[in-house]
Amino acid sequence: MHLPVKTQAFSRFEWLVASRYLRSRRKETFISVIAGLSFLGILLGVATLIIVMAVMNGFRTELLDRILGVNGHFIIQPMDSRDFKDFDDIAKRIEGVENIVRAVPFIEGQVLASGAREPSGTLVRGLREKEIDRIPLLKENVTLGSFDNFDANKGIALGSRLAFKLGVTLGDKVTLIAPKGNVTAFGVTPRVKAYPVQAIFEIGMSEYDQALLIMPLIDAQVFFNKDGVVDAIEVFTTDPDLVTSLRAPVEEAVKRTALVSDWRQRNQTFFSALEVERNVMFIILTLIILVAALNIISGLTMLVKDKGRDIAILRTMGASRGSVLRIFLITGAAIGTLGTLAGLVLGLIVASNIEEIRQFVSYITQTTIFPPEHYFLSELPSKIEMGEVVAIVIMALTLSFLATIYPAWRAARLDPVEALRYE
Repeated sequence: MHLPVKTQAFSRFEWLVASRYLRSRRKETFISVIAGLSFLGILLGVATLIIVMAVMNGFRTELLDRILGVNGHFIIQPMDSRDFKDFDDIAKRIEGVENIVRAVPFIEGQVLASGAREPSGTLVRGLREKEIDRIPLLKENVTLGSFDNFDANKGIALGSRLAFKLGVTLGDKVTLIAPKGNVTAFGVTPRVKAYPVQAIFEIGMSEYDQALLIMPLIDAQVFFNKDGVVDAIEVFTTDPDLVTSLRAPVEEAVKRTALVSDWRQRNQTFFSALEVERNVMFIILTLIILVAALNIISGLTMLVKDKGRDIAILRTMGASRGSVLRIFLITGAAIGTLGTLAGLVLGLIVASNIEEIRQFVSYITQTTIFPPEHYFLSELPSKIEMGEVVAIVIMALTLSFLATIYPAWRAARLDPVEALRYE
């Protein structure tokens, strides 16, 4: 009997034998099917995980950009009996704080808007023209008309979906009805006034496009009986994540008792639910990769049993246990590595073109996939974070490599005498 021959680890001989085991012959078709399913499972698992995580990241980023593009990172409201009559002075002091971009005084109220079609409940926000010019999400997303001379023209601007629902376009009149109006001898009567449409905007978030109406601040003060005051001041920072460190300087700049709330407090439930959903999806989709890794174990175990005679012959010819171990490690790891790389390529391609794919599928099936009225956004967002992609690839490779250890160890422990006894 030949003594084991010490060969260099992962030598050409070991790679050659492993590659032959990966290529099936007619009698090994079942084993090759298991290997193919393992490869396909890892491919789909990695690709699906990359795509879903990219879409979830895109959702969070787009929603955050749109929500904070219209609403400030801080909202400052008076808590005492005094209204914000000195709102310009307060806004100027806040803007003097480092990392504060702008402070915008505004009035906000609920009204019933009526046009040529059905009436609709609407959120009215009163803003000055100079403040609108400093809100890019509003200024840069006007589809019809403009905000030029907005204060002087005494018109209004509304979202595209709201305009469609009301059946109005540029120049048409929209009648606004506020529940708190004029006080008469017969009680309080609703305030009713018509305004011409000066601009129609489309932010891309249906919650605003179908319910937001902008009017000049001075007209909003008159309409809501709030002459010379505002409801609140919204503050925009250079980075939304700086709100914790900026809270104290902003409160100090107000110089009066006020309620200061940041975007995290106002949207805590929404973004917490989004984060929980994202984490749960990651765990669930990771199970796909785990199942594929288990298929590698079953496939290699069956391959070891089928190749028992070949292993015994290799051992009697001088191959060491370590060499046999490495042959089956290479065989299993090759399935996991190729599946992971293929899934990586597929996932990145699909995640980068997810909106085009959605439009194509919608066109073929003649259905609306991802309706904006249900999902807030008009497009399917995607944001690939490379750190997350690297983590997914490492996890898939680790599971694949771990799955090969037990079958490879079983092959290395195989006794040549027992394997050849009944041959």
